[in-house]
Amino acid sequence: MDTRKIAIEYRLSHWTGIMRERKESGQSVRTYCKSAGICENVYYYWQRKLREATCRELIPTQQETDNQGLVPKGWAVCEPTRDSAGVTGPVSIEIGKCRITATADTDPELLVKVCRALMSIC
Repeated sequence: MDTRKIAIEYRLSHWTGIMRERKESGQSVRTYCKSAGICENVYYYWQRKLREATCRELIPTQQETDNQGLVPKGWAVCEPTRDSAGVTGPVSIEIGKCRITATADTDPELLVKVCRALMSIC
């Protein structure tokens, strides 16, 4: 068990909650930090750390890419529906309150990155 990794995950989780709370409050960062007794510089430090962690999750390592292709672990591969003329229709994906519509022209790697980003914030 890597206690350092667990501690970092806990802090990231804690600050994710704080940033969600600030966003839901509708207050500016400065106003929220002042009312919550949080140093504004610390807030922005953890915001940067969360963004970096999210970006690391979005960019799979070469080994992960080789092992799983474009379908992340736990996801299902769905075939798009075709109408009577054989034309492929769009596919809608819902993650939390967000809906993504993808067509045959949608870049699959971009779609995976967008879905992972949404999953990390929903």
